Amino acid sequence: MQLWGRVAHDIDSGARAAYDKCIRMHNAVRWRATLLKTRRSYVVSTTTHISNEEMLQRIVRFEDVKKRGIPLMFIDSILPRHQRMNYSLVGDTASENPEFDPMLTQPHNFQIGMVKAPPGSGPAYHTHDYIEAFMPLTGQWRYYWGNSPDGIEGEATIGPWDFISLPPGLWRGFENISDTDSWLFSVLEPHAAFAGKDPYWAPKVITEARTYGFEADERGKMIKPPNYAELREHLLRTLNPEEF
Repeated sequence: MQLWGRVAHDIDSGARAAYDKCIRMHNAVRWRATLLKTRRSYVVSTTTHISNEEMLQRIVRFEDVKKRGIPLMFIDSILPRHQRMNYSLVGDTASENPEFDPMLTQPHNFQIGMVKAPPGSGPAYHTHDYIEAFMPLTGQWRYYWGNSPDGIEGEATIGPWDFISLPPGLWRGFENISDTDSWLFSVLEPHAAFAGKDPYWAPKVITEARTYGFEADERGKMIKPPNYAELREHLLRTLNPEEF
């Protein structure tokens, strides 16, 4: 009887082990099936149908960008040492001039622009309610900043492939310190155009721009002087002569 009891116990233990193994295999199969189903669901839910023609329309050629610049994007753009060309690739990239014309009009969750400035020029002291970041493509650029419109507290020089991120509310300005025209690339958080003051300028900049007849209304939209067209043409030929 004792021998038979041990045999019965061994058979029961073996059956239990086999049963447990079957349960584990069954659960593993169910887990794999669920994973595959989830993967298939994910692929289906994220697959889009973009035609080749539409995809080709999302390419921006630099040769085309150079023909779409705006010489008076902001009220400071008329001031000596702040004259430059602004280019809008995606979104408004901040603008006081409704003439901006983005190269890509499809919705994006970011805004991209480019700037070309002659030696010694760049945006005057200002701030935004959103992050803006820059990467020089050519030349050397001096960035300077502070926590109020009244003074500069720091600065740095950056060159090609360097990157700088400027937080909301920080006052900043920058200039091309190279000997030739230089380019930089900018990325901004999404924001609505003409929904309020943007940028906020240091008081001195506003005063100087008024002497040339330039102001911005409460929506941040440029108020142009009577000779705007003449000034625009002059700056366009001065800053972008290769396009004439």
